[in-house]
Amino acid sequence: MKANTKFKNSVFSLLFSDPDVLRELYCALKGLTLPDDVPVVINTLEDALFMDRVNDISFEIGGRLVVLIEHQSTINPNMALRLLMYIGRIYEKIVEDKNIYTKKQIYIPQPEFFVLYNGADPFPDESLFKLSDLFMDIESLGIPEKASPVLELEVKVLNINEGKNENIVKKCRFLSQYSVFTAKVREYKNDSYSLQEAIKKAVVYCRNHDILKEFLEEQASEVLNMLMTEWNMDDALAVRYEEGREEGKLEIIDLLKSGKSPEEIIKNYENDTGSSD
Repeated sequence: MKANTKFKNSVFSLLFSDPDVLRELYCALKGLTLPDDVPVVINTLEDALFMDRVNDISFEIGGRLVVLIEHQSTINPNMALRLLMYIGRIYEKIVEDKNIYTKKQIYIPQPEFFVLYNGADPFPDESLFKLSDLFMDIESLGIPEKASPVLELEVKVLNINEGKNENIVKKCRFLSQYSVFTAKVREYKNDSYSLQEAIKKAVVYCRNHDILKEFLEEQASEVLNMLMTEWNMDDALAVRYEEGREEGKLEIIDLLKSGKSPEEIIKNYENDTGSSD
């Protein structure tokens, strides 16, 4: 598996990096069955940004449907806008060998958008984010609102924490087991174990209970490194956002690029804000 030499994939993206696994995941999300001969082709955007990827997962089904899936541990109300930007770039990849200025009509795959949430904050089983929710009011300009927006994008947000959306989660083995694994990490962390120890204990628990066993045996060190970076990134962002600095993520990325570890970044931010463990 190709990986950026400077940044790591996320555990979620790595786990769902196989076409057959994505087929099972999509079928679970939609409550349907795809014929085995329908091809699934991964076309996830890659860039030299944090986590090696611009978006988490993107794939085509039968050349007629393109699915974008994001994994979030915090709810982002701007996800519809982000996915609009992602799908534009993906369509550029899809039609790059075609002349969009020709008189011949070009057909493109239909899009679908999902966010899978497994953070600690309470969230309903399912929610819908719309691009139009972000549109500014134009009635103050004396312009009447349209009955329906001329541009829309809908994102289905699903809570995949243990005990949530069980009818979906149980239909995808990796999704179900991933939910158990992350729940165990959070449980051990809440029991006052360090993040590193919590991850290690969760790995041992899951391997002993045949949960993601093969994946964890093959990727044990990678999983530890990736989760340490992911969870510490969330902590660092939380500290920075408490100070009201929207540029926090870009600053953190710059510090990661400079060679600082996530632990060093958090310590610096805590010193800046005067906070402590």
